[in-house]
Amino acid sequence: MTPSAAPRSRGRDLTDAVTMGGYRLAALAARGLPGFAAQGIAPTIGLGANVASPERRAMITRHLRRVDPTLGGIRLRRAAQEAFDSYTRYWLESFRLPHLPVRMVDRGMRSDGYQHVLDALELGNGAILALPHLGGWEWAGRWLADRGHGLTVVVEEIEPPELFEWFAELRAALGMNVVALGPDAGREVLRALRRNDIVCLLCDRDIQRTGVEVEFFGEVTTLPAGPATLALRTGAPLLPTAVYFTERTDGHFGLVRPPVAAERSGEGLRADVAHVTQALARELEGLIRRSPQQWHLFQPNWPSDPGYE
Repeated sequence: MTPSAAPRSRGRDLTDAVTMGGYRLAALAARGLPGFAAQGIAPTIGLGANVASPERRAMITRHLRRVDPTLGGIRLRRAAQEAFDSYTRYWLESFRLPHLPVRMVDRGMRSDGYQHVLDALELGNGAILALPHLGGWEWAGRWLADRGHGLTVVVEEIEPPELFEWFAELRAALGMNVVALGPDAGREVLRALRRNDIVCLLCDRDIQRTGVEVEFFGEVTTLPAGPATLALRTGAPLLPTAVYFTERTDGHFGLVRPPVAAERSGEGLRADVAHVTQALARELEGLIRRSPQQWHLFQPNWPSDPGYE
């Protein structure tokens, strides 16, 4: 180790410790918050995050304009602030969820299309829920787990590793089997589908930049190939899904769309994956357009976005 490497390592350790401590403190503080209080303070915290994050504000503003080109002026600024508020509510809720009773979680959930999930599981190949980064999907995950469904979720690895493990434990407490996005994720997901699990895939952002080219909100970008590939190879129905916050205290609305057609055409797997992924992109557009201010996509997602590369 070089003399200059040690201070950097100590600095990184300190940063990691502060990050971990901050999340643990926030989780501890949020644990005892009733729903109305969590919703009440979310806008205040969201305003602070907005002011402190000009790059994120600029990015979510770009994305909101993609979804609704008519947005501008005060309406656009309000929608951007609501995105920060929604994201704050998501985190506060994630911290509270493991400690909420089953009855309260059930009372806070309405759904349309849940029968699509049940019909998919009847086939015995599992079900794939394809979701955008929107609203409060973890509440719906807890709701599904409370009903006895096996639930496997694939999530992005984050730094430091201790923080990822902490979040994995948090989600495990909700009844979720957490799989880190990476080389081993495919095998874990296949095992989950063979168990007839529900697999949740957040798929409106191609984190690894190895996905399939699609037109998404008017510009060509890439989306993950995983959902389409799994559906084509396993026969598991691919269900576009979103979970929206409602104005009611602890209120959520889950919308499950009918399965995306995922059949082999004879053109080859690559072509079939491209067709299915494009069809899924259209479904995701519709789900996001229902409530774009709840879309938590603060990162570049299209080649024209600053910082995409």
